[in-house]
Amino acid sequence: MIGKLKGTVDSLGPDWVIVDVHGVGYRVHCSSSTLQALPGAGTAATLFIETQFREEQIRLVGFLSDAEREWYRLLLTVQGVGSKVALAILGTLKASDLASAIALQDKATIARAPGVGPKVAARICAELKDRAPALGPADAAVARLQAEIGDAVAPVPASDAVSALVNLGYQQAQAAAAVAAAMRSAGDDADAAQLIRLGLRELAR
Repeated sequence: MIGKLKGTVDSLGPDWVIVDVHGVGYRVHCSSSTLQALPGAGTAATLFIETQFREEQIRLVGFLSDAEREWYRLLLTVQGVGSKVALAILGTLKASDLASAIALQDKATIARAPGVGPKVAARICAELKDRAPALGPADAAVARLQAEIGDAVAPVPASDAVSALVNLGYQQAQAAAAVAAAMRSAGDDADAAQLIRLGLRELAR
């Protein structure tokens, strides 16, 4: 089983890279973000590898870090999430943003990934909410939001408000911090619309 490749980038495709290791070219499937981060052809590269055996075929999936590979493995444990969907999620969200979305039960953020519908996003949030923290904490702003509400999972209005702010172009950390501040001033009974309005006010400061 191959766990790591260290060699030279030979060529790049839409969802793969060929890594030359001492004259042997390994075709490795990667997320879009991993491919974008790789150097050009002829330069050195190191990839952490997940080796998959399928019907007498060996398929290599590559990641820039061991942590990203662990996230991939974790996503594959969710019903309805295969390799293509897991790579799409990791190509759309950074590990910290994915952790934050799961912590906040923010299904809309996860559903931004190509091929991820509302049902799959909901299953990811539900099935990984207790397992994801082992791979690393969510963003500090999300931790502050959780502390504000005194629970492990944010209420629906808070999650909806964070999703709305992210959709407006704000970073996950910025959105979570703004919603946390909005909840402090509006109280736990505030609805999503009120939290969005107050969150935008916070972001405009």
